[in-house]
Amino acid sequence: MQYTLSILVENQAGVLSKISGLFSRRGFNIDSLAVGVTNNPSVSRITIVANGDEYVVEQLEKQLNKVIPVIKVKRLNEGEFISRELILIKVHCAAAKRAEVMQAAEIMQAKIVDVAPSCVTVEYSETADRVNTLIDLLKPYGIREIVRTGTIAIDRGTASVSV
Repeated sequence: MQYTLSILVENQAGVLSKISGLFSRRGFNIDSLAVGVTNNPSVSRITIVANGDEYVVEQLEKQLNKVIPVIKVKRLNEGEFISRELILIKVHCAAAKRAEVMQAAEIMQAKIVDVAPSCVTVEYSETADRVNTLIDLLKPYGIREIVRTGTIAIDRGTASVSV
């Protein structure tokens, strides 16, 4: 099963290394990792998406809460949070195919951010599933390069992971 963890940490050097090391020691692979400063510059939020079973995730939560720079750990429950991932995709396309690529991007509500003689760069921010759908749509044209941010997530409604 896939789990999304939101972790508030002190914004200081070495914290990400401690967090990722904890996952590594447990043999737990991280599928997505995103880190950014919150509205408080001394606090960062780490969003981790990983696959595993309930027991392992519970153990990771307990261990994360013991790491000194960790302020708060929250498992986000499916359907109770909003998640997004940003992707930039550079697609090979000759001038004759450019309209098709642009139409595929438009269908997905993606944005063309750069056009060159032999390629188009598409920007898209959506759920991981929708991002994968866009990739599948653009594969036949020849994807040259992909850059993904990793998933970020926030609770729906008034619930929050704050200090």
